[in-house]
Amino acid sequence: MHPRTTVLFQGDSITEAGRDRGCPGDLGHGYAALAAAGLPGTPVVLNRGVGGDRLADLRERWPADTLAHRPGLVSVLIGVNDTWRRHDRGLPSPVDRWERDYHRLLGDLSGHCAPRLVLIEPFLVPVREEQWGWRADLDARIQAVRRLAATHDAGLLAADGLLNQAARTAGDPALIAADGVHPTPVGHRLLADAWLALVSAPKA
Repeated sequence: MHPRTTVLFQGDSITEAGRDRGCPGDLGHGYAALAAAGLPGTPVVLNRGVGGDRLADLRERWPADTLAHRPGLVSVLIGVNDTWRRHDRGLPSPVDRWERDYHRLLGDLSGHCAPRLVLIEPFLVPVREEQWGWRADLDARIQAVRRLAATHDAGLLAADGLLNQAARTAGDPALIAADGVHPTPVGHRLLADAWLALVSAPKA
């Protein structure tokens, strides 16, 4: 990777992972930091994940937190809070509108600086019975992200299957995502390793 490339991780609390927002270079302690440590060369790596964000929140800060950095590679993980807030607070986030808005964000980015894109599927590793009821809404967002990856020629990290398979192998979903949403250190390592493998693979 070119030493002057800016790699930017964008998303919600899964990406934020405890980063100090007062320190622009802090990467937190999650998959973004782990992935950054495995990148070749000396790229500039930024983490701009913000806990609690839905896509509408990301849209509001997109110009300042994404476009302004003119990144050469952008990785986005967003969507589980849109599902979660629908179920625990009744906040609507229709998937068709969500997909259109996500498409516009990626289009704005492509027109601005045309970076390489990595889209990470939102995921859920149910640890409580009621979380299985979230699946229909989240599965529709996962399919939307797959369509967006194809439309925008983005790398696709199929995180939902990856982490749910790991949960089955581990025998306890809480070993991968303690509350079903936020990865444990093991879950973050799985995401980081998959992300690095995707980014390092030659494009077909």
